Amino acid sequence: MTPARDPRSDGRAALDNLRAWGVEELLVPRRIAPRRTPAKSGSGKAARLASLREEIGDCRRCGLWTERTHVVFGVGDPDAEIMFVGEAPGSDEDRQGEPFVGRAGQLLTKIIEAMGLARERVYIANIIKCRPPGNRNPLPLEIGACSGFLRAQVEIISPRAIVALGTFSAQTLLGTDEKISRLRGRFHPFHGIPLMPTYHPAYLLRNPNEKKQVWEDVQKVMALLSGREPA
Repeated sequence: MTPARDPRSDGRAALDNLRAWGVEELLVPRRIAPRRTPAKSGSGKAARLASLREEIGDCRRCGLWTERTHVVFGVGDPDAEIMFVGEAPGSDEDRQGEPFVGRAGQLLTKIIEAMGLARERVYIANIIKCRPPGNRNPLPLEIGACSGFLRAQVEIISPRAIVALGTFSAQTLLGTDEKISRLRGRFHPFHGIPLMPTYHPAYLLRNPNEKKQVWEDVQKVMALLSGREPA
């Protein structure tokens, strides 16, 4: 028989994770409040997402298909309370067919765990589903060809909050050219869903001193979901 896990050891691991971020003060959110209308088992969201993925197929709606390895659709819980949206797949993501699996993805997983969640409990996607050559920013034509699929994912999952990871994601979703440094730290409406822009994990790898600001941003998301007024 597998011995039961000690929740205290999980808590110590989470605190060690935060200290590695340079976070010394922990504002622990209360338990996340349940949805007002909880999704029933077999609600059909997983089936709808599978149908959407089938609709995308071996996508050739823009020129990115010529160099990609995989369409990177999205991953996570169809009933997720939080949806993370990045810019586009990188080389690791293109090779594995899953978003945020490289070094930046490993850091994102640590952020999610520091929030008291498992990666499997959130949903992770990108603005576009195929890797741009050389990891350049997606072009308007490429965004236009793919944007309907992300909107459909948001509609199906219906998260209670969205976290936009990085400048490009935040600016694209909000239709603005305002800098991420001015967008982050406050919620913006996105089709009736509160959206929190924050720095991209890849940016944090280059600028580790900004981790504390990301922690402040996700704490506000957790406060919102737990029914408290974000600071």
